[in-house]
Amino acid sequence: MSFTVLITGGNAGIGYFVAEQLAAAGCAVLIGSRSPAKAEAALSALRARVPGAEVGQVSLDLADLPSIKSTVDGLRLDRLDAVVHNAGVLLDDPPRQETPQGHELMFGTNHLGHFALTALLAPLLSAAPAARVVTTGSFTAKSETFDFDDPQSTRDYRSKRTYARSKLAQMLFGFELDRRLRATGSPVLSVVTHPGGALDSLTPSRPPVHVRGAGQRLLGLPAGIMVHGKDKAARVAVRAVLDPAVRGGQLWGPRMFGLRGAPRVEPVRGPLADLAAAARVWDLSVELTGLAPDFG
Repeated sequence: MSFTVLITGGNAGIGYFVAEQLAAAGCAVLIGSRSPAKAEAALSALRARVPGAEVGQVSLDLADLPSIKSTVDGLRLDRLDAVVHNAGVLLDDPPRQETPQGHELMFGTNHLGHFALTALLAPLLSAAPAARVVTTGSFTAKSETFDFDDPQSTRDYRSKRTYARSKLAQMLFGFELDRRLRATGSPVLSVVTHPGGALDSLTPSRPPVHVRGAGQRLLGLPAGIMVHGKDKAARVAVRAVLDPAVRGGQLWGPRMFGLRGAPRVEPVRGPLADLAAAARVWDLSVELTGLAPDFG
């Protein structure tokens, strides 16, 4: 039986390269995407790069909580070996936007959608011998604190800060999930990653998903001292899925200053190590989604 991985947002950016690299490693890859057309374009690029790749797509809109249940109910799987929580929304400017259920869009999509997806996938993940939940955070979260008095940024909305807090919530959830998995003796692992800094100008072309011109490549070369392309950034999540040495509760990121380079384990500290905040994020997420991941 194939080792099957679901990648949210696998139709573009870092998620596409996670899908490509896992397919090249022999995994069966499912791309979760809101856009069937973009997913088909990604599958076309994948098949061109990895002949014989076992790839497919599922319709997935993380901003719409009821639709996530429909997506999971439609999966024709006996088990799922890994899910990579990669998809994300980053709004550059106001105004504040909301999901169909009234949640702030970035918090609702980046965190609550993945929290709900994990809860709904729990039976399929538990059916695998040693499944992994890989949650993609961001280095921007390391300098934030979560505002439990205003989790939806209704009173003081600043797009970049709200994004960073949504990623912090994701990462705290990933660590809290691992603690709860260990407490129940589950073989499922929860691993948290971040891709560092990734630029389109340093990313190789994968038409029709991504096309990089020669001029764009040259302009991006100086930045390569500090950051890397999305193909290199994808290696962190791929390592978290495949490496048998990876342990639950670990944080993986790029080796050089946390911004570029080969994957390595990083210390969990600062806001990410706040056990009380992680437990509160969990409880808040259960309240807002009406779901609780149960791997018992």
